[in-house]
Amino acid sequence: MDECRLVYVTTSDEAEALRLGRQVVEQRLAACANVLSAMRSIYWWDDEVQSAQEAILLLKTREDLLPSLTAALVELHSYECPCVVALPICGGYGPFLDWIRAETQGTHTSPPQ
Repeated sequence: MDECRLVYVTTSDEAEALRLGRQVVEQRLAACANVLSAMRSIYWWDDEVQSAQEAILLLKTREDLLPSLTAALVELHSYECPCVVALPICGGYGPFLDWIRAETQGTHTSPPQ
């Protein structure tokens, strides 16, 4: 059984998050994309502390798709070194997890209501 993953991606703004999310969902590298349009990040870059307004992209996918999904995100992303990290989904509603698996395999099921 393919294990489900939640992928966390930071983007420059909501438009970039929407663009990336749509592209990877259309390619069936992710079953779903959620965009959180505003957050403030504080981080080290170029030897100094930076602060920026960003958006968050959350993706639901399968573990075996992570290399392809990561490669697509890095290629499409505007950042030189984008944050793309995957977290295991340790549990959840079985029919929803089945939906993630089915949609990333192209078997087109309806999400649970």
